[in-house]
Amino acid sequence: MSTFPTLDAWLTHLETAHPVGIDMGLNRIRQVKEALQLKFDCPIFTVGGTNGKGSTCAILETILLKAGYHVGCHTSPHLLSFNERARLDGQQASDADLLPHFEAVEAARLSLPQPVSLTYFEFTTLAIMHLFASRGLDAVVLEVGLGGRLDAVNVLDTDCAIITSIDIDHTEYLGDTREKIAFEKAGIFRPGKPAICADPLPPQSLIDHAEAIGADLWLFGRDFRYEGQAGSERQQWNYVGRTLRRSSLAYPALRGANQLINTSAALAALEAMRDRLPVSAQDIRLGLANVELPGRFQVLPGKPAVVLDVGHNPHAAAVLGQNLGGMGYFPYTYAVFGAMRDKDIAGVIQHLKGEIDHWCVTDLPGPRAASAQQLEAVLREAGVEDGPDSSVTGYESPAAAFQDALKRASENDRIVVFGSFVTVAGVMAWRKSRQH
Repeated sequence: MSTFPTLDAWLTHLETAHPVGIDMGLNRIRQVKEALQLKFDCPIFTVGGTNGKGSTCAILETILLKAGYHVGCHTSPHLLSFNERARLDGQQASDADLLPHFEAVEAARLSLPQPVSLTYFEFTTLAIMHLFASRGLDAVVLEVGLGGRLDAVNVLDTDCAIITSIDIDHTEYLGDTREKIAFEKAGIFRPGKPAICADPLPPQSLIDHAEAIGADLWLFGRDFRYEGQAGSERQQWNYVGRTLRRSSLAYPALRGANQLINTSAALAALEAMRDRLPVSAQDIRLGLANVELPGRFQVLPGKPAVVLDVGHNPHAAAVLGQNLGGMGYFPYTYAVFGAMRDKDIAGVIQHLKGEIDHWCVTDLPGPRAASAQQLEAVLREAGVEDGPDSSVTGYESPAAAFQDALKRASENDRIVVFGSFVTVAGVMAWRKSRQH
């Protein structure tokens, strides 16, 4: 029985155990799930979408916790430590919490007449699900890793599916049109269960699939919406659902223009599930006031202003550009930018060119990453030149790029770190090392 003494040893093993990093299809993971006899007695929320998944999970989780429920929440990827992927009652699961469940998944895998191999994501997702199933929780919130239909999370039948947004990303796995991508994401819908879609312009393929399987489709603008409150200086808003109205809500503690759509989706899900998981207006108020999520338009205290944002596709970049525009005046904005090669880098830059003066582009570890040189080439192509008011410089790591930006920025400037989880994680890790 090949088991490992520590969580780190397990994760290192899993990074190489399965030959392909992403292997779409549920056949292998389903066999192991059945051998594990994995089942839940509590409602499961499954959250998919191109952008906004993590925020929506955090909002749902925080409101349910404030309502006194015991909640498990699985999100990905992580920024600094794997344990961020498994939260129990709002706290990261410890290595000791997780280890027995890694062992259980391996034992189940080896018990099969013909053991299958699992990807890193499949194996860890099963282990986290098994941990949650062992804790007698009241609700479980699961974030889809990629797509929906063939994602590991979809081996569990959801009680309420949420799709936050549908945009072009991961085209090599999900297709190159919104219609194809929406069909993949709609794969998390289930017959007779609420299917919440927060994208204001849902592709027809999503609506058709919901209808074909008999899911209870809630569309933004038709079944639920938000409205600003007149005369309240944008400090309050209302949620309007099918049968419920929540008035005078404060803006969620997560910053940024798109958070009202994510919050409305979470509130629609709670409205749809209120027979099983009732929450009060006060639970919602406390939840919105206390929700936290590192790296989602996170503005760090102090000067110069530092903004961390894991946005890495044009849709997320457009939102980041809007949010930066709403922050007020800064003489200069420095960007620490690193991205994966398979992203629409030119599309990302197009949305942010107007907000950023000095670009500090960085290499990232791993074969998928674009090099600093490649990023510089795209910026030059987009017309960014070197002068007193604009520049492009290359670095070998996010930490090096950030340190140089800190040296050059005055205290009234701002530094935006974005482009990939790895870019943000690199800067967060460097800042953390300085605090000790």
